[in-house]
Amino acid sequence: MSHTPDPTPASIVADWLANLNSALQAKDVAAATELFTEDSYWRDFVAFTWNLKTFEGKGQIAQMLADRLEHVAPSQWAMAEDATGDTENTEAWITFETGAANGYGHLRLKDGKCWTLLTTMQELKGFEEKKGVRRERGVAHEITRGRKSWLERKEEDQARLGYEEQPNTLIIGGGQGGIGLAARLRRQGVPTIVVEKNDRAGDSWRNRYKSLHLHDPVWYDHLPYLNFPDDWPVFAAKDKIGDWLEHYTAIMELNYWASTEATKAAYDEAAGEWVVEVKRDGVPVTLRPKQLVFALGVSGYPNVPDFDGKESFLGAQYHSSKHPGGGDWTGKKAVVIGSNNSAHDICADLWEHGADVTMVQRSSTHISRSESLMDLGLGNLYSEKALANGVTTDKADLLFASLPYRILPDAQKPVYAEMASRDAEFYDSLAAAGFDLDFGEDGSGLFVKYLRRGSGYYIDVGASQLIIDGRVNLATGQVTKITGNAVVMEDGSELEADVIVYATGYGSMNGWLSDLVSPEVADSVGKCWGYGSDTTRDPGPWEGELRNMWKPTNVENLWIHGGNLHQSRHYSKYLALQLKARMEGLDTPVYQRQASHHTH
Repeated sequence: MSHTPDPTPASIVADWLANLNSALQAKDVAAATELFTEDSYWRDFVAFTWNLKTFEGKGQIAQMLADRLEHVAPSQWAMAEDATGDTENTEAWITFETGAANGYGHLRLKDGKCWTLLTTMQELKGFEEKKGVRRERGVAHEITRGRKSWLERKEEDQARLGYEEQPNTLIIGGGQGGIGLAARLRRQGVPTIVVEKNDRAGDSWRNRYKSLHLHDPVWYDHLPYLNFPDDWPVFAAKDKIGDWLEHYTAIMELNYWASTEATKAAYDEAAGEWVVEVKRDGVPVTLRPKQLVFALGVSGYPNVPDFDGKESFLGAQYHSSKHPGGGDWTGKKAVVIGSNNSAHDICADLWEHGADVTMVQRSSTHISRSESLMDLGLGNLYSEKALANGVTTDKADLLFASLPYRILPDAQKPVYAEMASRDAEFYDSLAAAGFDLDFGEDGSGLFVKYLRRGSGYYIDVGASQLIIDGRVNLATGQVTKITGNAVVMEDGSELEADVIVYATGYGSMNGWLSDLVSPEVADSVGKCWGYGSDTTRDPGPWEGELRNMWKPTNVENLWIHGGNLHQSRHYSKYLALQLKARMEGLDTPVYQRQASHHTH
C-alpha cells in the first residue's frame, strides 16, 4: 500500500499554486475563487490592474478575475523560496508572469486556502533594467577619431533635454521622492527632468531647523538601488541627509534642474502632452512632457491658523517650517502651538537655547518612544536583527505591503498594547504632566494614524521628558486670540510670548494642483492621502489604498508621488513601471479608477 506523505508548508503552497495556475489557464473563475477564504484579500500593485488596488472577499476577487483574465494572461505561478509556517498557517514568497511582465508576490494560506495575496509587477518583459548580466559595456574598445568621453556625452544629453528634446516625464519637486523616482525612471530609460526651486538637491532638508534628525531608523530610510553605508548612524542629521541626496543625484546621473520653479501647467489635449512653464535660474522655459508628476511631499502649503488679534502681536511669529533653530533665546518666552513631531523638536531646540517654552496642545497626540518603536514596531522588518534573518529592505517593504489596510489596524494593536505596557511609567508620567495621550482612534498606533491623517503623533527622542519634568510648560485646550504679547486660551489664561511658532501642520497636497494647474483639475483629482473609513474624522468611500498616491488619478497623465523615505522608495518602483509602460505604448487599461469624491 502506498503511503501518502504528510503535507508540509512547501507541499501545501505548491498544491495551491498549481491549482490556481490550472484554474486561471482554464479561465475558470469559480475554481480560482474557491481557493480563497471567505474573508480573503488580494492586494495588487500594477500586475493585474495597472493600478494599486485591494480586493476584499471572494466576490470582489471573482469580479476582478472575470474582468481581467483575458488582458492579464497570468501563468507560471511558483514558489520563490521555501514556504514557512505550519500546515494551518502557511506563508511563501512567489513568482508569476503576466503577458506584459514578470511578477513577485507574497501568499498567506489558512488551512490550505488563501487569506492574503500580494501581487506586484517587477519588470516589463522586453524592457528589463540593464543591470547584472544586462549591464552596458560602457566603452567600445576600439580607437576612433573624434569619439566622445562619457562626460562629454552626459553633458550633451543634459544640455539637450528640455530644449532640443522634450522629456517624457516631468517631476515637480526634487526632494527625496522626486529624486528616487527619477533614479528609477532613468534605469527604465524614461527621459525625465526634475525641477526643484531650491538651489541644491538636499536643500529641502538643509533648510529645516538645525537640530532636526530623522526620527525613523536608517534601515527604514534607504533610497532606491543605493543603501546607506553600514556605518551610517541610526538617526542621521538633516544636513547629512541633504548631502546624501545631493551626491545620490550626481551618482544616478539625474537631469536635475535646481533653482527652477514651476509657475503654470496645462494639458494640451490635441498634442496629448502637458505644457509646463518654469523659470530656470530666472529664465523662462516651456516644457512639454507627456507625463506630469507632483512630488511635493506628503503635504501642501503650511497651515497657519487665523487667530483673532494675530496681526497685533509685537514679537516674532512664524510657521514651524520657517524655524531656523539655534540662536540665543535666553530670557525669551516662546509659545509653540501644536504637539506633533515638529512641535516637540522645536520646543526642545528653544529650551536648549535658553527660552522659557510653553507647548500648546489642542488635541490628543500619540507618543511612541523611539527605542520601543524600533524594537516593537519596526524590529522584525527594519533592523540589524531583520537583516541577519534574511529580511532585506526590499523584502521588508513587501512584507509590510502584504497586509492590506483593512486588516493593518488589527495587526498593529498588539504592538501598541505591548508598548503601552512596556512604557507604562513613561505614559503615566506624561499624563500626570497634563499631556493628552492617545494610541490612535482604535488603539492601532502611529503608522495607521500617519496613513489616515499624516499627523497626530510624536516619536519621542527626548522632548517628552522635558514636559514630564516641567522644563517645557504645557497648556492644553484651544486658542481664542492673540494679543500684543500673549496667546490667550479658552479658559482665559494668557501665555506671555516673545515668539509664537505655529507647528500646525500643512494643507492638502491638492493645493499645489489648484495653484499650478487649476481648481477644476484639483477638484477632479480629489483628496490626496488618507484612506476611506467609517470615522467622522476621515469620512469618504473605502478605497482600500491611499487616495491618489502612486497610481492613476482622475486626470489623465497626472500623478502624485510622496510619502516618507520608506514609501517614496517602495512605491516609486510601481509608479516608474506605469510611466515606462505608457512611454512604450503598451496597453494599460486601468481597473477601477478611484471614485470621484471631492473632499479636500
